[in-house]
Amino acid sequence: MSLIKTKAGYLVMLICILLLTLTPLLAGCDNGDEDGEPTATPVTSFELSGTIDEAGSTSVQPLAELMAADFMKIHPKVKINISGGGSSSGVKACAAGTVDIGAASRDIKITEPDLIPHCIARDAVAIAVHPSNPVSELTVDQVAAIYEGTINNWSEVGGNNENIVVVSREEGSGTRDCFESKVTKDIKDDALFYDSNGAVKTKVSSESKAIGFLSLGYVEGLKAITLDGVDPTPESCASGDYPVLRRLYLLTIEVPTGAIKAFLEFCRSEEGQAIAASEGYIALNK
Repeated sequence: MSLIKTKAGYLVMLICILLLTLTPLLAGCDNGDEDGEPTATPVTSFELSGTIDEAGSTSVQPLAELMAADFMKIHPKVKINISGGGSSSGVKACAAGTVDIGAASRDIKITEPDLIPHCIARDAVAIAVHPSNPVSELTVDQVAAIYEGTINNWSEVGGNNENIVVVSREEGSGTRDCFESKVTKDIKDDALFYDSNGAVKTKVSSESKAIGFLSLGYVEGLKAITLDGVDPTPESCASGDYPVLRRLYLLTIEVPTGAIKAFLEFCRSEEGQAIAASEGYIALNK
């Protein structure tokens, strides 16, 4: 009988010890979010650290830089290096493992390596001219004719009697890929070719007779042409009314983990998408 009492007392004491140990842990499980709403930014249970190298599309670059800046404020032990080079360059660098993340402003082609795309925003390719150009509206067919070389003077589309200076992106550019798929693949040989959205913007802003195509995020300071009666605005792009649209991607060679996974989740989070919308891109939830 005494043995039973001894065992019973021992069990009661053991249960009390376990309850005292587990009580603070169980209390810590309550995050205070009674309605279960998701947080704006993904939360990690450990401190992130490391370096992430990203390269590719110059359309994605300015958006990725802003997202990275905010992410690094949240995770100061993570360093993100971002450079341009174009979509094809980003695809190749990611596939080769020379960067952790590639950037592309177009879909991956079937002839390219099998990478994992992570869409972070949508974008329009705007047709732009110098602010002093009186032409403010064109059709897709007229833009195609200008780039193909069958329309060569601004007077043919309601402008001044001046030869049109055609400005294009280089082969391999995601912006050019979108333009070719929506407008024309037959860009004339004597067009001026540039390797970034920034270079196209610089040329069009300094040449009153120029026309160029570039990411909507770069169009500030230029005159964006109304295309088929639709202005390239976030609203017309979100509705699908603007005719030259595309998705912007970050790419990985494998399923991301650690800091890379956290950064990609941040880009697609409410906070990341608010950055996209504030810069003139189209958020994924629009």
